[in-house]
Amino acid sequence: MPPRTKFSKEAIIDAAFEIAKTEGIDSITVRKVADKLGSSIAPIYVNFTEVEELKQAVLVKIHDIAQQMLKSQYSSDAFLNIGIASIKFAREYSVLFKDLIMNSKRYLTSVQPSSTNIFEQMQESTNLSGFSEEELAGILFKMQVFQLGLSVMDVNGMLPENFDEEAIIRMLESAGKDIILAARLHKNGKE
Repeated sequence: MPPRTKFSKEAIIDAAFEIAKTEGIDSITVRKVADKLGSSIAPIYVNFTEVEELKQAVLVKIHDIAQQMLKSQYSSDAFLNIGIASIKFAREYSVLFKDLIMNSKRYLTSVQPSSTNIFEQMQESTNLSGFSEEELAGILFKMQVFQLGLSVMDVNGMLPENFDEEAIIRMLESAGKDIILAARLHKNGKE
């Protein structure tokens, strides 16, 4: 009899992530992961006591992917890069995006980057110099509302056909400039 194939914890998480990526987080089951690996359920239970523990490991992987995207330099503007990372995540992982944002917000806090990291990145943007942390929070919130709406429209096919990723980024950049300009005018009392 041939020796049993051993699966690392990472291989199991990767298999579960692939299921989540195409079917959603709540679709992860021990049986599906075992089938994906071509194994029995035993290796999964050797590494995880229950499916919820495996789902938590998948959420850590999603968080790490989101963090990596957030750190990527898509443009020379650090603030714009935050929005681009969010758009790219929604486009590349549309099922996860829908699952996290639109269907099951209970997982969202597990994958969101810390506000400290985002504020540090915002402070690197020359366009945002001179704003307090409270003002930056207001700018970020307004931008998130816009970016989230844009992402929802994109992943649900609600944008015009010719609206490619480049057009989405241009719109994101334009809205960001408008929000920052309005915040500057408000700050300087020129409402």
